[in-house]
Amino acid sequence: MDERARVDGVGRFKELLAVAVLPVLTGYTAVATVLATVAALATESHFSATGVLLAAGPGWLAAYQVPVVIGGNELGLLPLALTIGVCALVARSAFGAVDRLGYRTPRQAGVVIGTVAGTHAVVGVTIAVLANGAIVTADPLHAFAVPGLVSGAAATVGVARRCGLLDVLRPHVDAAAIAGMRAAALGMAGLLATSALVLTAATAFAVPTMQTLFAAHAPGFGSGFGMLLLCLGYVPNAVLAVLAFLLGPGFTLGATSLGPVHFEGGLVPAVPVLAGIPENYAVWWPALFLLPALIGAGVGWTLRASSSAPVERLRSVAVAGALIGFATVVLTTLAGGGLGGGPLPGLLLPAGLLSVAAFAWIFLPGALVAWLAGPRVVSDAQDAVSDVPDAVSDAQDAVSDVPDAVSDVPDAVSDAQDAEFDVEDAELDGAETDTAEEASDSDAADASDPGEASDTGDGADDSADVDGVDAAGDGDSAGSEGAHGVAEDGEDGEDARKDHFEHDIDTTDGDVDAPDDVAADTDSGSVDAPDQGAPKPNAEVDDAADNDPAGSPEPDATRPDER
Repeated sequence: MDERARVDGVGRFKELLAVAVLPVLTGYTAVATVLATVAALATESHFSATGVLLAAGPGWLAAYQVPVVIGGNELGLLPLALTIGVCALVARSAFGAVDRLGYRTPRQAGVVIGTVAGTHAVVGVTIAVLANGAIVTADPLHAFAVPGLVSGAAATVGVARRCGLLDVLRPHVDAAAIAGMRAAALGMAGLLATSALVLTAATAFAVPTMQTLFAAHAPGFGSGFGMLLLCLGYVPNAVLAVLAFLLGPGFTLGATSLGPVHFEGGLVPAVPVLAGIPENYAVWWPALFLLPALIGAGVGWTLRASSSAPVERLRSVAVAGALIGFATVVLTTLAGGGLGGGPLPGLLLPAGLLSVAAFAWIFLPGALVAWLAGPRVVSDAQDAVSDVPDAVSDAQDAVSDVPDAVSDVPDAVSDAQDAEFDVEDAELDGAETDTAEEASDSDAADASDPGEASDTGDGADDSADVDGVDAAGDGDSAGSEGAHGVAEDGEDGEDARKDHFEHDIDTTDGDVDAPDDVAADTDSGSVDAPDQGAPKPNAEVDDAADNDPAGSPEPDATRPDER
């Protein structure tokens, strides 16, 4: 395990050393190669390997935008093409290092960025110290700080996506800011591309002037090749100068100052890349303001659907304009500079005015397009949102009433129970009243029948049936039970008595033959009631008639009619 860790540590050291040294060596070698090629091809130059190697050091510093001093005059106008090349080299090396090392966190990315920036700073200050007293020198402080900053920024760009540096920023910015950052990248790319197109068009119209300059100042193949490399190195500087022209403040090169609304002619350096600079003012130049305005409108169109709220879209446009203004300041500061203290002051770009102009051209048309072209919030939805506080307050009032309602529940339950008990008492009282009424009606009916009364009196000795008869005559407690039985049987008892009287009539007259079982019961002195549920008084009457020693009297023919 320790051996494996030691090997991993050695491999990590090798990767970090490679990412620190390789960009430096590659850049130095590229500068030395260019100088050697130009010196070898130039017709009037004397090639010296030592001189090339010594000159490659300040050339490497110039590639990182460190001003160099030539013969006591500072050269600040340095080619941006070399800077772009070395930055791309550093970014690619840093990306490869984190990929091979397996670094995926911001802390690990910081190790790589720190290694790259520190190495470039140390190499820069070393070159400045070694070049002290030579023809071409540099300020050690600038040689230490500028290469470190430039290489560190390039390494950060290289490892940002792989090590999640952008994810660290996401929690600290909202969606509107993120949308504005993306639109700013598109807007800046659009401005640079537009400036490049304008420069290309101007150079195309100035091809004859370029040929004249090459022939006059760089005769021969070697000199022409060197002049061509010089022009290519300053192309990015020329693009940024055109950008300053399109934004409005313009630029000053040599003795010439020009912009869309002003022009002051004068001498310019005799470099073919500057052949497209006009000699006179044209009235149609203000129309070029449409180009940055269209780019700003394009930024607004890009952000039209970034949010449903117009204010949020405007904020995104403002973020995009601010970032583009900041990028303009950085780039124009790097692109300008002096020409070594000669009669021409060099390229002057007003970074502050350009930043404000860039923000204005992006924000004003972009905000207008984003406001009008984006979705709008429906007014009904706004009304609904405004009603939310009222609904919330009503809900809070309802919730506050819940405890009172809950406290009333036991009282309501007790009231319901009391009402239920009252209903039961009323039902019991009503049932007793109905029973008493039915008993009294039954007693009255029995008392009104003479036959039943006499039958009841004759059968008083029968203890099994005397309860029903006594209920009609004496009001004895057993008679009350018989009356209660009569009340329970209801109409069945009345039908049974009626059938009994009809049976007596049929048996006496002989019109209808009684069934055998009835006759047998008559001879034995008892007749069973046809209905088991029939009241007892009817059966008692039959027993009294059968047990009469004098024989059954002939029933009165009018008796059924009377009933």
